[in-house]
Amino acid sequence: MNLRQTLDDLTRNGFSVCIVEEVQGPTQARCRKSRFISGHAHPGSPYVYGLVGIDHDLEFPEPMPVIGISRSARGYSLILVLETMKTYSLEDGLTEEALVTKLRTCQYHHLFLHTSLRQNSSGTCRWGEYGEGGLLWGECNSRNLEWIEGDPVPELLFKVKELYGLDDGVKFRNITVSSENRPQPLHLGTATQIGAIPTEGIPCLLKVLLPSNCTGLPALYVSDLLLNPPAYEIAITIQATCKLMNEINCSIPDFTCISSAKLVKLLELREANHIEFCRIKHVLDEVLHMYRNCELREILKLLMDPTWVATGLKVDFQTLVSECEWASSKIGGMISLDGESDQKISCCSFVPSEFFEDMESSWKGRIKMIHVEEAFAEVERAAGALSIAIEEEFVPITSRIKSMMAPFGGPRGEISYSREHEAVWFKGKRFAPTVWAGTPGEDQIKQLKPAVDSKGRKVGEEWFTTLKVEQALARYHEAGDKAKARVLELLRGLSAELQIKTNVLVFASTLLVIVKALFAHVSEGRRRKWVFPTLAGFCTSKDVEVSDGSNRLKIVGLSPYWFDVAQGSAVHNTVDMQSFFLLTGPNGGGKSSLLRSICAAALLGICGLMVPAESALIPHFDSIMLHMKSYDSPADGKSSFQVEMSEMRSIVTRATSKSLVLVDEICRGTETLKGTCIAGSIVETLDRIGCLGIISTHLHGIFSLPLNTKNTVHKAMGTTFVDGQTKPTWKLIDGICQESLAFETAKKEGIPETIIQRAEDLYMQHKKEAFCGMDGFKGNNLSALVVKGSDKAHPQLSRIGADTLHHEIESTKQTEALQQDVKKAVMTTLKKKLMELQMLKNPLEVPELHCVSVAAREQPPPSAIGASVVYVMFRPNYRIYVGETDDLEGRIRAHRSKDGMQNASFIYFVVPGKSIACQLETLLINQLPNQGFRLTNVADGRHRNFGSATLHAGNIVVF
Repeated sequence: MNLRQTLDDLTRNGFSVCIVEEVQGPTQARCRKSRFISGHAHPGSPYVYGLVGIDHDLEFPEPMPVIGISRSARGYSLILVLETMKTYSLEDGLTEEALVTKLRTCQYHHLFLHTSLRQNSSGTCRWGEYGEGGLLWGECNSRNLEWIEGDPVPELLFKVKELYGLDDGVKFRNITVSSENRPQPLHLGTATQIGAIPTEGIPCLLKVLLPSNCTGLPALYVSDLLLNPPAYEIAITIQATCKLMNEINCSIPDFTCISSAKLVKLLELREANHIEFCRIKHVLDEVLHMYRNCELREILKLLMDPTWVATGLKVDFQTLVSECEWASSKIGGMISLDGESDQKISCCSFVPSEFFEDMESSWKGRIKMIHVEEAFAEVERAAGALSIAIEEEFVPITSRIKSMMAPFGGPRGEISYSREHEAVWFKGKRFAPTVWAGTPGEDQIKQLKPAVDSKGRKVGEEWFTTLKVEQALARYHEAGDKAKARVLELLRGLSAELQIKTNVLVFASTLLVIVKALFAHVSEGRRRKWVFPTLAGFCTSKDVEVSDGSNRLKIVGLSPYWFDVAQGSAVHNTVDMQSFFLLTGPNGGGKSSLLRSICAAALLGICGLMVPAESALIPHFDSIMLHMKSYDSPADGKSSFQVEMSEMRSIVTRATSKSLVLVDEICRGTETLKGTCIAGSIVETLDRIGCLGIISTHLHGIFSLPLNTKNTVHKAMGTTFVDGQTKPTWKLIDGICQESLAFETAKKEGIPETIIQRAEDLYMQHKKEAFCGMDGFKGNNLSALVVKGSDKAHPQLSRIGADTLHHEIESTKQTEALQQDVKKAVMTTLKKKLMELQMLKNPLEVPELHCVSVAAREQPPPSAIGASVVYVMFRPNYRIYVGETDDLEGRIRAHRSKDGMQNASFIYFVVPGKSIACQLETLLINQLPNQGFRLTNVADGRHRNFGSATLHAGNIVVF
């Protein structure tokens, strides 16, 4: 046990170990011990010497491959060589991000880089220093690596043989499965942001796909399936299998899972013990059980191709069944299976039972009696002879001592088992009777001699034996060694017979791993009330009208995968995507969650698994790319924006019309104006490519850019106004949301009120510059033209005068723009409310509303005297105030009497009665902030007296 613990510690830290054992058997004192190399241990390949003769199973980790990386015209190539399995595979056309993902998720023993990696576009041999390749170089540079040149595959195989000390004649089998029509492996960012790779702070996708008690090999299969989505045909097959699993009514086996690497290594080295053979037989019998059950047989047939993809082995269905029957029969005819007890441990009333238990339990009950009958019979005879010798040599002594000396406190003696020396001896103090007189036991006492160990050294003062007992012990041990040797010989012979069927055994064991994983997934999916999506292949011809939805992603009732729908805690969304979405929404509004949920659902769909929705139509994307937040990389000397641009480069260069691209809050790591323009250009590029996807942003200036897009629509995360506060609904809606809830979020997270208040003031002060800036985008740089023209018309105008004029023009323009926006928002809000109240479906039937403007240094007309009005006041800091009054002239005078309000402007409309005016005031106070306007009297919207009367749209008279 100490040896195995030491080996585990060494191999876990990447060491390869050569183990030397002593030759077993008696040796002469002072002679050199004979030793031999019994085996090697490598990372992922433990030491198995002697396992065939022990009575417990060996924990076997997943094998660690030797990895080689090269570059070809199609992209990066990854070569994996498994010394344990004697196999290799080549995956070509990988992106840099996908390759790094594989390196992060795969524990490997050694890393070799091919010199083709140094031939980068920068023209420098210092690979990884510039541009593409930096991410991969950063991943590889921290690990031990070697460079190779020449043909990558033969060169790497040569290095593997050299590394493991294998003969040149050892053959490695190519298990590469064509990646044609297979989606791109997940990028590292995508895999981490949906929890396909467990990441702190990110909901783990794997934990919701399988029950908590489903771990080990089935979980590893599902993980690999997510990271390397299958081809469309395989995905359809997996889904069909899961649907059948969902419908069967019969009981199912336990599905024994065995590591393929363990199976291959134990059979190759002839170290499979009876425990392992029993497990192999369970695998074979479970495959045959599925074949003989009419409901399970179809599942078995369907999983032939997914198992081929997982193993690289192409096995015919009938061949699998016939070979499983042969191997099961072979094992069943040789091994004593569970519950079979035709071999009992020897037993004798004078010999301690522990002796026979220790001597025989390591080889009895392994092989059927018919194969070891002669050897076991000799053991029984030797055990009987030993029993007779002990009875004749030791029993008289113990009887004499017990009857004559023990009652008087004399020395005691007993027949005892010395476990260390594997012997049964007499244990007691040496004595001589005072009177011999030919009494019973005298002859036996005279024949006692000190017991010695295998090297002839005296064991101790209390241990004694006789020549006859030693001869009987030697005979028994010799018979036991021969019986054990016969058992091990038969076990190793069975390994040799089964080794020729290794491919079938590996195929069958992998198939059961897949079966167990999919049954577990279906069980968990049913508990969570997930559904099977409709998986559609993309239409390849532009001339053919798509009618099956193959270029459309539609998910009804989508919920975040980390919420348990069965417990009713999820917010459902419907996503109908036939183009590209430009998504806006407030902070905490659910944009990131929506992108994660869509990404996870699409990934599960193209893998053939169940999705967290009520129904779904999912195209079989050729790649799914999710970009969330970026962090800086000090080790690579890159800022967070550089890292983001590197990831965006990979996305836009690899995206096709069959891709799903999801980008959260693009270009937030740089200056706003240029970031907005970069974001707009990326949107145009993805729109031109024609892929499906979403880009979410807080860069609202992007909507004023003259973008050339044909397939991009605007979507938003909805909000609602509750108790005077804007709150997110987490629902996807049409349109644009320019409310960020930034100040509310900051306040919620404990930012001091003084900071928030100052931020609000700065925001309003800066807002006028934003309006002018957006006009600049439209090519209407009016302020610059006016100043330039003014300088020509008035040469004597100083620079200060020009700046003052420029500021006045900007201020006037800003106020006019704000008035128009507010007027439009007020009219829209009231019309919508009137339609709801009157239950009108035709907007033409709604009474027309007329707003009257009162500019600076103006007064309302006489018609407003005595009328109930609702008004909006525009403050110099571009905030607005909403109120109602029956004395508009007096109210305007009161507002303008305050400091800084002399030139305040107003708009108003007349309503019939004070009650209606109060209701409309409350409506506007609650709705305008939701549309991005800053109100000074938001708190008035929570007043209980506001809106207490019933609003009748028909009573409104407007001018």
